[in-house]
Amino acid sequence: MTRKRVVIEMGMGTDIRGKDYTKAACRALKDALWHNSLGIADIMGVDVDSMWVEVRIGIPQPEKVNVEEVLSILPHGTGQISCIKGGLEIENTDRNDVTVIANAAAIVYLDAPEGNSL
Repeated sequence: MTRKRVVIEMGMGTDIRGKDYTKAACRALKDALWHNSLGIADIMGVDVDSMWVEVRIGIPQPEKVNVEEVLSILPHGTGQISCIKGGLEIENTDRNDVTVIANAAAIVYLDAPEGNSL
């Protein structure tokens, strides 16, 4: 079998008032995943739980993200997560507060049976 990239899903998530970077990252990944229904595993004749997902999160303070919590959102398969500096922080001086915006990419791979042209 050969691991093949089959889809890239993208999403955006926020934490409006809590300065919770993990919450924004989780919402971004959910946004990416929850707008899709992948039928590619069935087409390829492989178990959906065999998928491997590379999750990338762009967020202003990557070190404040609980990566295990974000990765636990994956409904199928296994994967890894990397958080890099990106996204936005929007300060609200009236509330002495910050809105955190995260971007997510979920890159889905499946092991294709030999001879599968996908």
